[in-house]
Amino acid sequence: MSAQVSAIASVLASATPAEKGLVLAAANREDGRLSLQPLSYSERFTTSSPDEPFLQIAVDRLIPPENHPVPFGGWRTFVDGKRVLAARVDNDTLLVRELPESFLRNDALIFGANYLVATVTLLILFSVFAVRALTSPLRRIASAAMKADISLGPAIFEERGSVEIVTLARALNGMQRRISTMVESRTRMLRGISHDLRTPLTRLRLRAERVNEGEVREALLGDIERIDRLLKESLGYLRDNHQRELSQRADLASVLQTTCDEFADMGHDVNYNGPARMVTRFKPLALTRAITNLCENAVKFGTHVNVELCISDGQAMIDVMDDGPGIPEEYRSRVLEPFFKVDTARHDTETGFGLGLSIVVEIIQAHNGKLVLLDREHGGLVARLVLPLEQK
Repeated sequence: MSAQVSAIASVLASATPAEKGLVLAAANREDGRLSLQPLSYSERFTTSSPDEPFLQIAVDRLIPPENHPVPFGGWRTFVDGKRVLAARVDNDTLLVRELPESFLRNDALIFGANYLVATVTLLILFSVFAVRALTSPLRRIASAAMKADISLGPAIFEERGSVEIVTLARALNGMQRRISTMVESRTRMLRGISHDLRTPLTRLRLRAERVNEGEVREALLGDIERIDRLLKESLGYLRDNHQRELSQRADLASVLQTTCDEFADMGHDVNYNGPARMVTRFKPLALTRAITNLCENAVKFGTHVNVELCISDGQAMIDVMDDGPGIPEEYRSRVLEPFFKVDTARHDTETGFGLGLSIVVEIIQAHNGKLVLLDREHGGLVARLVLPLEQK
């Protein structure tokens, strides 16, 4: 605006008296706010006005004008409470432009828009940084918690970051140690009890074999054998070898074929269908134990067992299918819990404590996989193991 007034004043300075009227009329076609005043008019100039809006005062003080012709009398010039811009035409004349009440300088508007964009950008960047700084440690703790187990070992939660995050990680590490110590103590006690029972059980077996009555001897030996089998199952469940074993590259197909061949050698109808070779990363001993448990359950309740291996969506799927009575859908989540048995669905005097599937679940979870129990199309049960390939 100041540049326009200065430019018009320059034109008027070189114009004749007749031309000045034409130039002024042309300049006033927009709003008619330009007028020629005598130089003495500047005596009425003031630098403030009681009616000036606060926003205008703030803009003038915070954003001083730059790179513009300074008006005659300065930027803050008022006449009778109204803001004006003035430019000197000659020694006797001033060109005065009355400004609207809502006037804001163009440079202030441009600067304000840039300032607003810069402020919004900084706020967005700061918000992203703050959210990332707050959530990154929490995501790290959540990831460590998902991979954690109850075995004694080094601290699983990294104690770094803000004071609050370090305090949280330290508290979780302390809780993990207390839980591990408690579980280890109880496990050690149960192992001792199970192991100590083997000695009197062996003496009972020797004494039962000396009983003369055949029916009584067979009944006693059968009960002793059952107790011995339950003790072995309990000790097998209390072993945590699958947690300590390291993953390695091995042939998954070969493990399944070997397990099926072992059951076939014992007279069971167990077949393997799938690729002849599939090399991936897993815990061979632990996974062999899991497949063995599933096959033992399958041959216990069915006559024909089929083990299939395939790859789907970057995951290895192992299906152990039997033709037994299956498991009712309402019990399929509970049978994965330790010591739960569906007696109404599967009557068998040789059943154990119901720990086989619990062991399988622990092993598969250690591989970041899952166990799913499904209905077989023509009757029976499908125990499906889903394992991510190339575990590290």
